[in-house]
Amino acid sequence: MIDNRYVEISNLVKAYPNPFGEEIRVVDGFNLTMQKGEVIGVIGHSGCGKSTVLTMVAGLNEISDGGIVVAGKEIDGPGPDRAVVFQAPCLLPWMTTFQNVMMGVKQVYPHASKQQRRVIVEYSLSVVGLADAMHKYPREMSGGMQQRVGIARAIALKPKVLLLDEPFGRLDSLTRMELQDVILGILDREKITTMIITHDPDEAIFMCDRICMMTNGPHARVGQVMSIDFERPRNREEIMETDEFYQYRQRLLQFLDDCEAEKHGKGPIRFDQPTEPAVVQVG
Repeated sequence: MIDNRYVEISNLVKAYPNPFGEEIRVVDGFNLTMQKGEVIGVIGHSGCGKSTVLTMVAGLNEISDGGIVVAGKEIDGPGPDRAVVFQAPCLLPWMTTFQNVMMGVKQVYPHASKQQRRVIVEYSLSVVGLADAMHKYPREMSGGMQQRVGIARAIALKPKVLLLDEPFGRLDSLTRMELQDVILGILDREKITTMIITHDPDEAIFMCDRICMMTNGPHARVGQVMSIDFERPRNREEIMETDEFYQYRQRLLQFLDDCEAEKHGKGPIRFDQPTEPAVVQVG
């Protein structure tokens, strides 16, 4: 039976002091639950706090108020149960691909044998398509290949939650689509609960089970959540030929347009969110 509250984000707040010492809530009352194995997209305009939410879930950014529970345990800092892939892979240039991934594996599996660790690293690199590039250095690889190393490094930790912070933002469109397929293949096999931050509506629709739409900051929160009902595994060409795809896309773009209109004072937009935002059904 699926645990409907595998990840619980409750009344999450992130506040920073302004130059006058006053507290400014960048994120203010963010509520979301995630099922085990679910892929959730978070989308919104630049500066709305998407990455702030992700780094709080990762334990890399202190929570001002509220709480985050993962698999029944409230988090109080970073941990191997939550792995992050950032826009830049941040590989150590003096280490090979294999060594970059092995570094995390050694920390998470301190009691594993050398052979067991090697198997984990080799498997992780093979599933992202780098079986023949294990001993290359970052300078010898393209940006897309380096990001594959970052993905391998994350999944090698066997995390309960995978956090993707615009992982394709620096890549060309063809490489972006290739890596989307790579990640979806991994998620379909491993059933890892995943949060992905993105600016791209098409990417969110293709990859996610639900899309969380954030209001403008400051005081950003969840405006709406939209369910994406395409079955898995997904075929890009088949999905993009459906009317439903364009209905989802129109709903996302309308939400972003409404937020933009509110930002410029062209009419107040009300997003009533007493607790968990209502799920929007399309089609």
